[in-house]
Amino acid sequence: MTAVHLGLTDVALAAVLVLANAVASMVLRLRLHRQVLWAAARMVVQLLLVGLLLRVVFRLQSPTVTVVVVLLMIGAAAREVAVRPERRLQQHGNYRIGLAVVGISSVATVVMALMTAIRPEPWYDPRYAIPLMGIVLGSVLNSATLGLDSFFEGVVNRRQSIEAQLALGTTLREALGELTRSSIRRGMIPIINQMSAAGIITLPGIMTGQLLAGMDPIEAVKYQILLLFLLTGAGGLASAGAVYLAARAVTDSRQRLRTDRMEMKR
Repeated sequence: MTAVHLGLTDVALAAVLVLANAVASMVLRLRLHRQVLWAAARMVVQLLLVGLLLRVVFRLQSPTVTVVVVLLMIGAAAREVAVRPERRLQQHGNYRIGLAVVGISSVATVVMALMTAIRPEPWYDPRYAIPLMGIVLGSVLNSATLGLDSFFEGVVNRRQSIEAQLALGTTLREALGELTRSSIRRGMIPIINQMSAAGIITLPGIMTGQLLAGMDPIEAVKYQILLLFLLTGAGGLASAGAVYLAARAVTDSRQRLRTDRMEMKR
């Protein structure tokens, strides 16, 4: 079975669905038509630019270029982790946390996959390293953001309770224990839902793409299982890392809660 190649006409026909949504928005006065059309146009331009860039990177087969692209991806994901929570740490604390957890969890997971399960030749082959990093970063971003946002919100909402426990002699670790665990759990929920739904409710994107490209279904399933395991590991590291680093940032060596180090997003 050969892969089906799409032409401009095929893509244009699919775009009719987007236009239909925009027309429906105007008819129903939803006031979403501009957002829909702008999002669609932006998506097309962004993906075309990425496609052109990857075509060049794949041809070069340069480890230096591959590393540069990966670092740019990590930086962009770290920024998203930093700016999405409603509350932020002073002195760019969110950025330090985002860069640390995104960098460590994504690089560790992707390198492990490339060196063990996938084993391309060479192991840094951009056709494997860059797409894999992109998929892992999506999971890492969601897990770290949810964990961080949940923890900061919980610290503010439970401040009096936490400080009362500290006044009674409870250690910081015990006082923040339940909030820390619940925040990490929240960060893990998306990937757990994704694993639970895979195969019964949905066919994940990677598996669908491989099937459309002509891969044997069992081989596509193996890759999807491997990918979901990688996403779970990376998401867990990112969620736990973000929460623990945030807990360290809002406390001090004198066993005090330092909410004064946080501020609302402007």
